[in-house]
Amino acid sequence: MRDDAERVPDRRPQDGTGVLSTMLPFQAPLCAEGLFGHLAATAVPGVEEWRDGAYRRTLRLPHGHGVVALRPLTGHVGCLLDLTDPRDLPAAIGLCRDLLDLDADPATVDGLLAEDPVLAPLVAAAPGRRVPRTVDPAELAVRAVLGQQVSTAAARTHAARLVVAHGEPISDRGGGLTHLFPTPAALSLLDPSALALPRARRATLVGLVSALASGEIDLRPGCDRRRARARLSALPGFGPWTVETIAMRALGDPDAFLPTDLGVRAAALRAGLPVTTAALTGRAAAWRPWRSYAVQYLWGSGDHAVNRLPAP
Repeated sequence: MRDDAERVPDRRPQDGTGVLSTMLPFQAPLCAEGLFGHLAATAVPGVEEWRDGAYRRTLRLPHGHGVVALRPLTGHVGCLLDLTDPRDLPAAIGLCRDLLDLDADPATVDGLLAEDPVLAPLVAAAPGRRVPRTVDPAELAVRAVLGQQVSTAAARTHAARLVVAHGEPISDRGGGLTHLFPTPAALSLLDPSALALPRARRATLVGLVSALASGEIDLRPGCDRRRARARLSALPGFGPWTVETIAMRALGDPDAFLPTDLGVRAAALRAGLPVTTAALTGRAAAWRPWRSYAVQYLWGSGDHAVNRLPAP
């Protein structure tokens, strides 16, 4: 197991506050715009926010909860942690590193992807793209269902309603965060008729929450990715897009691929790549085992809020 406390020696309490400041190193380069832009654009109100040049969110931890502010800086990510129990410092740092994919090796990833003449200019323009991941695989899975066939703004709205109704309230002395994202156990008590979703998507959400709460589906770090994919695929309303989104961002699979994603198809069309599912999947075989990162480069070629940091 990684000892994050050993890797981050610069841990300093802020005077009189109990807030810990540290630096999260990474292998350069790192494309902060694509990483933090995605997290900011998809932030669920109450759980996440972009404030004063930093991405902030709540964390559920083994001994309590916390709030973290992550700021992209030259050579490292600034990390400000407000924890209810200091024993959770190593766990919190580990979650933040996973969220930002800071243990990726951009030289290896970009080296292979740049061998493709279509991806080469995208890699050269913004090297060091990371996969925006998660601090809570169950949360990401729920949000993936809420994001089926709707805009980013609509997905945020649906998630925010769940947070207010079923999340655990917390206090945030440094900003406007209000809740932890609800657990599968808490969401298993929801009334499906109260959800402002199509009936089929309600059934999909209820099926997912039930499987997560019962342990039928395990998305925790170190789980069997193949088994998780198979179990997710067996749920009603789970197609390849949802399963691969969860594999990419919740399970940390570096080779997940989304050939049916509208953003990926639009990027493929602009780049002269095939756009049918079978043809694009075949063409993408050359990008293995880093297709998750190829998706980031394709997404990054579009004009969307996820590809830029919010204005000051």
